[in-house]
Amino acid sequence: MRILDKYILKKYISTFLFILLILIPVIVVIDTGDKIDKFLRNPDLTVGAIINDYFVNFIINIGNMILPLALFVSVLLFTTKLSGDTEIIAMNSARISFKRFLRPYLIGATIIAILILGLNHFIVPNSSKVYAEFKNTYLKSRPIDYNNINNINLQLSDNEYIYMRSYDLKRNNGKDFSYEVYEGNLLKEKLTAERIEYKSKDSIFKISNYYSRKVGVLNDEISYGRRMDTIFNFKPDDLLHIDSFAKEMQTPELLEYIEISKARGRGNLNVYYVELYKRTSLAVAAYILTLIAVSLGAVKRRGGVGINLAVGVSLVFIYVFFLRIVEVVGGSPDSNPLFMVWLPNVIFGILAIFLYLNARK
Repeated sequence: MRILDKYILKKYISTFLFILLILIPVIVVIDTGDKIDKFLRNPDLTVGAIINDYFVNFIINIGNMILPLALFVSVLLFTTKLSGDTEIIAMNSARISFKRFLRPYLIGATIIAILILGLNHFIVPNSSKVYAEFKNTYLKSRPIDYNNINNINLQLSDNEYIYMRSYDLKRNNGKDFSYEVYEGNLLKEKLTAERIEYKSKDSIFKISNYYSRKVGVLNDEISYGRRMDTIFNFKPDDLLHIDSFAKEMQTPELLEYIEISKARGRGNLNVYYVELYKRTSLAVAAYILTLIAVSLGAVKRRGGVGINLAVGVSLVFIYVFFLRIVEVVGGSPDSNPLFMVWLPNVIFGILAIFLYLNARK
């Protein structure tokens, strides 16, 4: 690596960290002022819990959220300064091509892209889970009760289905349970019970006041009783299906959940696919935003940093807004989540190529 590469790469990383260190404390201070009265309302909430469970995870989440903005602004600022100090003109005089000039930027973008991949696929999901639990427990006036699930329909396999009126995850019991087995469109077996209870120690279900009917060729086999221990191909946690939980699963867990949900015939899974694809698309965006920022900053304009910063920040806010729109649209049942998630990168990638070709001249 030449001196020029080291110089630009050092500026790339140091300016990026500097922008993060400016933005994150400001956001934390604003958020603390908004939440401090809620902290004080909970006498059992310790300082350690606030720092470890809330602020650490809040910083991880907000830092990951503003990474595109910090990356873009940092590259734009120091590239505009290079152009303003006529350092880029000196490089042109030394016959350093614009393509060669981009090399350290792309190395820096690779470092940031790897950081984003690690954060999005493994670190942020765990952080989001702890952060969401803290908010739901201490900060919401009416905490959401995830323990009680109503009107459950679940496909266990190609021909097995279960239904329940309600299930309490805390007590591990449910009401009005029904288990049905089909052969094509024909019902072959049906089991109903007033109550069902899961025994985690033995991994079995206890059903009460049950009625079973197996359809035969000539005669049906009917049985009933007060209590019976049996096994079903599901666990209580499989009954909980909430879209917001997609953000709280590490990628291997998310992939496994999608496969199990597909096999069990769950409805719309596009929200989960959007979250999965977004984690990688944001890493690729590091290259696109870097190329746009360099192409804008390398061209010397009247107004210097001010005009470049105004144009650049406007573009990145449009990009972030576009991301939020496609995230919502991509989660709808009739959309293509892969296309929607990558659409902002495709559009801004075309813009990046156009600005690169213009700057190279």
